[in-house]
Amino acid sequence: MTTETETPMVAEIDCSTNTISYRPMTDEEVAAQEARAIEYAELQTEREAQAQAKAEAKASALAKLEALGLTEEEAEAIAG
Repeated sequence: MTTETETPMVAEIDCSTNTISYRPMTDEEVAAQEARAIEYAELQTEREAQAQAKAEAKASALAKLEALGLTEEEAEAIAG
C-alpha cells in the first residue's frame, strides 16, 4: 500500500523471460486509477440505494398484505 507521498508503482511482467520490472505510474495512469476508484464508489452507492429501495418496497408490501388479514408467513410467501 502506498501513502500519498509515495509514487504508485506498476509491475510489468515479461512472460517470455519470466522477469518482473517495476516502474512509477505515469500521471495519466494515476488519473485513470483515481477515476476508476470514483466510478466504483459511485456504483457501490447506487447499488446500496437500490438494495435499500427494494427492502423498503418489500416491507411496505408485507405491511399491506398483513393489513388485509394475512399472517406474517402468508404475506412473506406472497411477497417472496
